[in-house]
Amino acid sequence: MIMRRIYLDHAATTPARREVMEAMLPFLQESFGNPSSPHTLGREAKEALEAARLQVAGLFHAEPAEIVFTSGGTEADNFALCGVAWANREKGDHIITTAIEHHAVLNACKFLERRGFAVTYLPVDRYGLIDTDQLRKAIRKETIIVSIMQANNEVGTIEPIEEIAAITRERGIFFHTDAVQTCGHLPIDVRRLEVDLLSSSAHKLYGPKGVGALYIRQGTRIVPFLYGGEQEQGRRASTENVAGIVGFGKAAELAGRNMEEESNRLVNLRDRLIRGILESVEEVRLNGDPTRRLPGNASVSISRVEGEALLLQLDMRGVCASTGSACNSRIVEPSHVLTAMGTPEEAIHGSLRLTLGRKNLGEEIDYVLEVLPRIVGRLRAGAGRYRKGRV
Repeated sequence: MIMRRIYLDHAATTPARREVMEAMLPFLQESFGNPSSPHTLGREAKEALEAARLQVAGLFHAEPAEIVFTSGGTEADNFALCGVAWANREKGDHIITTAIEHHAVLNACKFLERRGFAVTYLPVDRYGLIDTDQLRKAIRKETIIVSIMQANNEVGTIEPIEEIAAITRERGIFFHTDAVQTCGHLPIDVRRLEVDLLSSSAHKLYGPKGVGALYIRQGTRIVPFLYGGEQEQGRRASTENVAGIVGFGKAAELAGRNMEEESNRLVNLRDRLIRGILESVEEVRLNGDPTRRLPGNASVSISRVEGEALLLQLDMRGVCASTGSACNSRIVEPSHVLTAMGTPEEAIHGSLRLTLGRKNLGEEIDYVLEVLPRIVGRLRAGAGRYRKGRV
């Protein structure tokens, strides 16, 4: 029996690494200066800020000047969409995205729709993949930006980003990708991917919450999302979160050191977990693409079980998991991702997302595979008795 709590919700957030916290601490205490100030403390903060920018740029193979720090992935997504939309309004008013994007993208698109922009929401197949032929057909002469996530936060499916970028570049359309789930977990080379804008968030790669970044390729037409001072090269007003940015930089540096080795380790654990669930639980289906998926993502749907009840029972046994996106966990609605994938409603209600991280071990997978079938059996038996009593 494993006594300590087993954390399998790394897609929601990750614990800050010890080295990250140690790097941040001086900038909350003795080196607390405002990086816009000209004195010694201000210059120390500015130097640390630019060193972190170099670290984050290195993770993406970008130029430091192409990195703009934000308050997180949500702001980065909003900045990319709204900034490009307003900057290029005279060229067109059409935006293309997908039906399975994070709500940071979907709700930004809805905001722009209310202000006169047209938005096309591309469908996906049963695995969560878009059809690039449908993307080609959706492009109009008024299309100014395409926003498609690199990997889905709920089911882990990885989209064909390079192929999408080739299509948009050929048509002279800006391309943004939400890479919040992939940054620090999969190699990202913005030059090879040929994306124009890329969003990331520190707390998904063992950095602090409340800080993210938007990569903006040089030459991309974009206007500021926030107005005020001239911070971040005049692109993002507001005094920088120096400690958070320093932590982001350290997390990015650490993530790049053994990414391939850690990715392979997680793939092995993930596949062991998925295989074990499919073999030990009846009426269960894998959500997302079987192979084109994030290393640590195991998303399944279990029929005749309510996901919330399943999470509660797992939590009582020391396992932290989720049914889908943490940003929407308090909204009692079917997952928009699974709905777009054509998943049956009963299966959607029984969805379970288990996402692994750097401290998860094989014995923890064994424990989950031991308790999960028993929990499902009890929940189904209880539901059966309830239905029988109602009849």
